[in-house]
Amino acid sequence: MRESNETAPHEFETLRQHWHQIAEAGHLEEAMALLETSRAWVLEQGDPRLTDLLICDRSVMSIELGEGAKELPRLREILLRNADAANCRVAAYNIARYYELSRDYKKALFYARIARDRSEVLGRRDWLASSHNLIGNTLLAESFVDKALEEYEKALEFMPAEASPARASILDNLGYCRVLQGRYDEGYSCLYQSLAILRRFRQTRNEISTRLDLCFAHLETGRFAHARRHGLAALRLAESMNEADSVKNALYLLGEAAHLSGDNEGARGYFAHLQSSFYPGESYLPNFLLAVDVRKLVNLHA
Repeated sequence: MRESNETAPHEFETLRQHWHQIAEAGHLEEAMALLETSRAWVLEQGDPRLTDLLICDRSVMSIELGEGAKELPRLREILLRNADAANCRVAAYNIARYYELSRDYKKALFYARIARDRSEVLGRRDWLASSHNLIGNTLLAESFVDKALEEYEKALEFMPAEASPARASILDNLGYCRVLQGRYDEGYSCLYQSLAILRRFRQTRNEISTRLDLCFAHLETGRFAHARRHGLAALRLAESMNEADSVKNALYLLGEAAHLSGDNEGARGYFAHLQSSFYPGESYLPNFLLAVDVRKLVNLHA
């Protein structure tokens, strides 16, 4: 979530690492409160570069908490002022992330490409990796699978080889693309690598996406029991973390897994749960979903 700015003073960078660890564990409000404690210290330094960096860091938390709209003017100001190359890159990346979460993928792609270009100028391989990953996300969300795959492959090239949650995210994205292309062995390899890393680092929130992708992959290859196992794990995690979009996707996939395995009663149960939770006025939905190939209706990365 947070990307290191190697030019930040040691004291501030130590604090940033601390709140980053808390945020990655899913405690976003606690991380925001910790970051607020650094405001007075930063202002005392009288360093405009550090002030802009603090704004960028705060915006990450606000964006992930769904309150990012208020941060956009300040981020755009940093980007347009162009006073510090690293802060400009982080500002562009955060704006792109806001638009990705808002599903405005054209704007997300525009700013993600700015972040990539600044990363190239700075020679930051880690930032190039995350920028290419974000570009891939915007392309995949609009179903440009082949182009997205190219971006994820570039991201993996720039990412350090050692295991990390960031590497797991790229492997998840890459694996999903390869499954969509019918390259199932390669897709499984990436997805199971991703899951192993996430479990090692106890990244349970990020595990939801990888398990949904594994559920989809097993559906595609006719391994319905495995699909249901990963789908149920994703559903439980998503429900516990109030991840509504992931709950919805899990119910779609679990219903399809039950249907394809011959459990029509179970399938109707999942689809009825989906209908009552997300589409209360559309009573026809369970029957409709039992009559179509649900896999063609779902983009897990949109």
